[in-house]
Amino acid sequence: MEIQLIRFHAFPLKQLPISTYPHHRTTTVKVHAVSGSAKQLIQSGTVVAILPKDAAAAINDGGYKLLDIRPEWEREKSRVSGSMHVPLFVQDMDNSPLTLLKKWVHFGYIGLWTGQNFTMMNPDFVDQVEKMVPDKTTKVLVACGEGLRSMMATSKLYKNGYKNLGWLAGGFNRAVEGDFPEVEGPEKLQYATIGGASYFFLKLLILLQAVGKND
Repeated sequence: MEIQLIRFHAFPLKQLPISTYPHHRTTTVKVHAVSGSAKQLIQSGTVVAILPKDAAAAINDGGYKLLDIRPEWEREKSRVSGSMHVPLFVQDMDNSPLTLLKKWVHFGYIGLWTGQNFTMMNPDFVDQVEKMVPDKTTKVLVACGEGLRSMMATSKLYKNGYKNLGWLAGGFNRAVEGDFPEVEGPEKLQYATIGGASYFFLKLLILLQAVGKND
């Protein structure tokens, strides 16, 4: 699987327009298994890469609307208050013999560990976004858990006429406490994509770290 590195510069808001977001240092984000067109849009600056630490300023001062494209079960765990939601992937409800076999393999090797459902691309994704954001000149910051699905989503939206797009670089997983002032749900944003057995190992690790600090 090819791995590409995206490097982008960002500068203080007062020096340059908001389209130069997000941060004053050069930042490297690893990108795996995404389409060439999506990477090119970000590398060229056509889609603006915005770090989680700068997202609040982009939303509050830059006029971006946050579009969460994670599936419902991730969003239920944690979400930014007031964000829009249109899932790029939805649960695959096909129960044909071949699909059931794929689901069994998926659960055995992936689902048990990660807790992820067997999904399919949402065929109505663009239509649903257009109903929510009919004005295609609107600044839309597209976000997911790790930044890969949102990269795919920005490419789809760009091809369908949205030209003022931002990409949450690294996704919510790179967010830290305070990046998004108002968050809803029982989990932290950076843990919302984690499920299955790996989730329990994470909770155990957090507990052990807390015990270590108390000692």
